[in-house]
Amino acid sequence: MSVDQLVAACVAQIEASHGAREQAIGASRALIRQCANSIRAAHRGEFSEAERLVGEAGTTVALLASATAGRPDIRFAGYTQDALKEYAEANLVLAFLAGREPPAAAALGVESAAYLNGLAEAASELRRAILDGLRRGETARGEALLQQMDDVYSALVTVDYPDAITGGLRRTTDALRAVLERTRGDMTAALRQDLLTSAMRELELRLGGK
Repeated sequence: MSVDQLVAACVAQIEASHGAREQAIGASRALIRQCANSIRAAHRGEFSEAERLVGEAGTTVALLASATAGRPDIRFAGYTQDALKEYAEANLVLAFLAGREPPAAAALGVESAAYLNGLAEAASELRRAILDGLRRGETARGEALLQQMDDVYSALVTVDYPDAITGGLRRTTDALRAVLERTRGDMTAALRQDLLTSAMRELELRLGGK
């Protein structure tokens, strides 16, 4: 085999890898956009729209799987795993806010590290829903969502493996802890305000009855 043939064979392989990479990057960008839109819809309570958007994202995940089949260097590249993390997050946010059973990593077709990081970020997203609810006086729902945040943190803090294996899960879990603590403080203040308001109303009624 001539030198030209040897080089041509390598170039063909590189060209195939380049094509797969470009396809994976395009799919990853589309996936992140679809997931962000789904999360926004879930926060607005538009669960049917959020469901439709994660369905579209699922189609993109399938395209991404096809593009990276047999190419672990691309499948486990940062841009691919970040997009899959966002997909897990979108599905989990929808499940939490709609009161549904959260899907497992295998059901989503997402690697475990990406799923766990998505789970942590989905739990952090609940802070927004809690604060929005508190402004509407929905303290009971806020307490339920806060408990979900706490359950997720309590589970993730037990996952103790190197960051190279978990995709930096320790940092994501630490960020969740900070969000959880702030949210718990906000919830405590809201509950105390509710108690104070109730006590003042009772006092007004007693005084008005005299």
